[in-house]
Amino acid sequence: MRSHSNKRIMQANILIVGCGDLGREVARLLVNDGMHVTGVRRSNQTLQGCQIFQADVTKPETLNKLAETNPDILIYCVAADTYTDDSYRSHYVDGLSNTLQALKFSSTLRHVFFVSSTGVYGQEIEDVLDETVLAIPKGFNGERMLQAEASLNDPSLVPAQVNTTILRFSGIYGLGRTRMLKLAAEPENWPASNAWTNRIHRDDGAAFIRFLIHRALSAQAVDEIYLVTDSLPVAQYDVLLWIASKLGKDVSAIKVPAVLGNKRLSNQRMLSSGYKLIYPDYQAGYQSLLDASRL
Repeated sequence: MRSHSNKRIMQANILIVGCGDLGREVARLLVNDGMHVTGVRRSNQTLQGCQIFQADVTKPETLNKLAETNPDILIYCVAADTYTDDSYRSHYVDGLSNTLQALKFSSTLRHVFFVSSTGVYGQEIEDVLDETVLAIPKGFNGERMLQAEASLNDPSLVPAQVNTTILRFSGIYGLGRTRMLKLAAEPENWPASNAWTNRIHRDDGAAFIRFLIHRALSAQAVDEIYLVTDSLPVAQYDVLLWIASKLGKDVSAIKVPAVLGNKRLSNQRMLSSGYKLIYPDYQAGYQSLLDASRL
């Protein structure tokens, strides 16, 4: 039985729409597993081990031949090019709809993974939120993400035999994402407020997607929604103070504001799937970045 399962995995066709930082890492992991990976991106820049399909999700006419890639799995992980309502609508709502429309008559597609955001939770409460809590967006970003998620329940876009999974990512950090490191090095520029934060290392985000794809291809259960976040929601000042101390900054005189606003998120469903985090908290994750920067 295991050999048949491994054969299905090795022969799988994976379509990754959006090959930015996260998509490239997912592609790398799946190529290493022996899968056939096609990456969809606006440029024709090569991606080692992958076939590149040059297209723009905001232009449906460029997606006409997408079904010819015969995907077993679709991963939709595009990024809006600007932080505006129009960009979010065109890349997430319209872009996902255009992609699903192009694959509607695919005879091979079995599972769709949509990389969404925990921004769909606009509520600011003390309770720890999980996937069972109703998402109440506060800004256009959360509203558009929730609207895009609803596309997965549209039978005119997703046939009944295709399973779907929403991956609500918290703040992604990792190599090349140095905003917090730079901010921690400049205490004079720290925000006046202090709120709860949630994050996930890019490597864990990509590895979790890989983990779920293996489950899907092996006909194991995959839930419809996961919060993709690490095991330690934490106040922003705790993170800044910890990084600053590692950088040798004197933060003894800093007055820490009370923690007000935002929310804390639970990753219990993610962990219950059997996935083991590489970086379970911000200290493990940012220590790896600090070590890499010293190299």
